[in-house]
Amino acid sequence: MSSSHAARFDVLGIGNAIVDVLAPVDEVFITRHEMRKGSMTLIDAARAEAIYAAMPPAQETSGGCAANTCAAAAGLGARVAYFGRVADDQLGAVFRHDIAAAGVRFPTEPLIGGAPTARCMILVTPDGQRTMNTYLGACTAFTTAQVDEAVVADAAVTYLEGYLYDDPAAQEAFRHAAATAHRAGRKVALTLSDSFCVDRHRAAFLELVRSHVDILFANELEICSLYQSSDIAAAVARTRAEVALGVITRGEDGSLAVRGQETVEVPAEPTRVIDTTGAGDVYAAGFLAALTAGRSLESCARLGGIAAAEIISHFGARLQRDLRGELTRLG
Repeated sequence: MSSSHAARFDVLGIGNAIVDVLAPVDEVFITRHEMRKGSMTLIDAARAEAIYAAMPPAQETSGGCAANTCAAAAGLGARVAYFGRVADDQLGAVFRHDIAAAGVRFPTEPLIGGAPTARCMILVTPDGQRTMNTYLGACTAFTTAQVDEAVVADAAVTYLEGYLYDDPAAQEAFRHAAATAHRAGRKVALTLSDSFCVDRHRAAFLELVRSHVDILFANELEICSLYQSSDIAAAVARTRAEVALGVITRGEDGSLAVRGQETVEVPAEPTRVIDTTGAGDVYAAGFLAALTAGRSLESCARLGGIAAAEIISHFGARLQRDLRGELTRLG
């Protein structure tokens, strides 16, 4: 994590700024509303309002994949900033207050007079599975103009969220941020976010990974989708060949990190699964907090696993236990 001068931030996240609206529901709710259980579906404003009206009482927090990572990394003691677009409305104010309260610097100006702030209705069934319905709204208005080059140059790792990649203007913003980071001698990380997202943008993601990404985060489904392989070993081999550091989460089978000829496998931490929302996001937070602190790959993977185990033991994608001592304990 070296560059010409010490970084002011350990991690800078760039992603879809979404307010998470999370509630427990039964299987009947999922069926009645014709949802594909366990998936993330993009919806329009009318459907968003209908689902929101039908939901039981919910908790609302700043969310989105990279925002979850940023909030958790700050909770683990890292110095964190975040870029993402919210509107100048009530949910935008909820997002801004919540992420700042988590210890994350959020300098992006709100969108005035455009679409309302994005929201994701997360419905958690008794088996811990989450079914997400997302209205993207203002967060798709993210362009190169929202990339503060000074902040990018001052972040050890710029962490890009795959979900943001749907808009061509956002793709251009990613490439601009990556180029800015590399000019400053910094690292660029990408999370693939979702296998359906990879299916939509496979060629563009492959080009991004090969040309702009130093650290790639994915789960087994996502990495197999990226390389169009049903064999995880073959997908891992491709990852090793194409990116400096590849990190693959495997649910209850733990995680795997590959860097050059080095391979680290870490088992999952024992925990009771209540809600898997944000598990991958928070794993990345733990990994990056340890990496930017100069720790070994094994320590990075272990801290990621510890953070992920904590997050899935309760509702919501925010750490409820103070894990800052874990980094010291891992040595």
